[in-house]
Amino acid sequence: MRERADFTPEFDEHLDTTRGGFELEERAALRRVAGLSTELADISEVEYRRLRLERVVLVGVWTEGTIVDAENSLTELAALAETAGSQVLEALIQRRQRPDPSTYIGRGKVDELRGVVLGVGADTVICDGELSPGQLRTLEQQLKVKVVDRTALILDIFAQHAQSREGKAQVELAQLQYLKPRLRGWGETLSRQAGGAGGGVGGGVGTRGPGETKLETDRRRINTRISKLKRQIAGMRTSRETKRSGRRRHSVPSVAIAGYTNAGKSSLLNRLTGAGVLVEDALFATLDPTTRQARTADGRVYTLSDTVGFVRHLPHQLVEAFRSTLEEVAEADLVVHVVDGGHPDPEEQVRAVREVLAEVGAERVPELLVVNKTDIADEETLLRLKRLWPSAVLVSARSGMGLDDLRAEIEARLPRPAVEIHACVPYDRGDLVARAHRRGELLDSRHTNEGTLLHVRVDEGLAAELRPYAVVS
Repeated sequence: MRERADFTPEFDEHLDTTRGGFELEERAALRRVAGLSTELADISEVEYRRLRLERVVLVGVWTEGTIVDAENSLTELAALAETAGSQVLEALIQRRQRPDPSTYIGRGKVDELRGVVLGVGADTVICDGELSPGQLRTLEQQLKVKVVDRTALILDIFAQHAQSREGKAQVELAQLQYLKPRLRGWGETLSRQAGGAGGGVGGGVGTRGPGETKLETDRRRINTRISKLKRQIAGMRTSRETKRSGRRRHSVPSVAIAGYTNAGKSSLLNRLTGAGVLVEDALFATLDPTTRQARTADGRVYTLSDTVGFVRHLPHQLVEAFRSTLEEVAEADLVVHVVDGGHPDPEEQVRAVREVLAEVGAERVPELLVVNKTDIADEETLLRLKRLWPSAVLVSARSGMGLDDLRAEIEARLPRPAVEIHACVPYDRGDLVARAHRRGELLDSRHTNEGTLLHVRVDEGLAAELRPYAVVS
């Protein structure tokens, strides 16, 4: 973020909000940060496109929590806006009990916001929340510039960063599901069919009137495209499930790396496996999941999967569209939950991530908390987090500090093969020995005249193949 918002005036953190008793000056205050001015374009046309954001004013409504919480939320919105390619010129925050149902910030503040937009020359206003279709329409009509909410902004970033066919399809589905209820403008002049007497043969009762309007055509096109995308994603989901079932059949444990966006998940994956995944200091740099193979110190194979980052108030459309991808986490044997130790509010990050994990059914998967970026976190913060999460592992993916402890902790939490067996495997069955090393836990191994004497713990399938060579210990 190029420039931090200067939030003024100061607010009383201990203000009693339960009685609705906001002080007059607090309710009257709009608070600043930044903006360009263009004619509002017709955005009712349905097409898969990116929002062309350039110079923006941010607007938030502070309804609960402390001033620090409000600042963190707007700071994150600024980082999201810059990730989407915008220059943040001003940021305003309004103290209210709840967002105004008509204009989000209240009718009295819209004129003030309009003055700020004109003053700094903004072409877009971004609201720190999800706007209803009515709020969006009212604000655009009164501000005369494009209005974008937090959900549309996140969808735009996802559209920019999706690379795989599945990722692009998931993002497009989420965008269309978001856009569908927000189509506006009935557009009678754009009728697609004539009704009544002008309709010729085949008209009749129920067909007279303006015909199919532009809005109806757009909605029909959206529904058709949504159905097609859902079929495509379902097919990709089948392929992903086939790969997962193959790993389960061979009893390969799986570890999913999850966490807040830009917490350092891809950096950790690269450090642990040498995966070579893109690492960028940007929000949502990784959208397409990456799975790599790793080995424990005793030779057991397991997989590590990098997943899409989460964010507070992650749009419901995205959670639904990315459900097949997020199910990688729900199907894992262990979730490595990466936390940004240098973030102002890591506890809120953890809460937001766990909320999404619960939504995709992954809350019962064992979790290992990993506090990353300890090289930039202050000592007081690290001590507080260690008291809060005593079993967490402190690491720095950049410097390599704590990675050996992390590997050991992951290995200790992996499920162990169920069957312990002693077997003397003939030398012409070296393939069995290799699989026992790869898939099992090797307790002892030595060579004899008859073959390789193994003492291993393996899965049931491999144990069945070793039983013909079993010996009494």
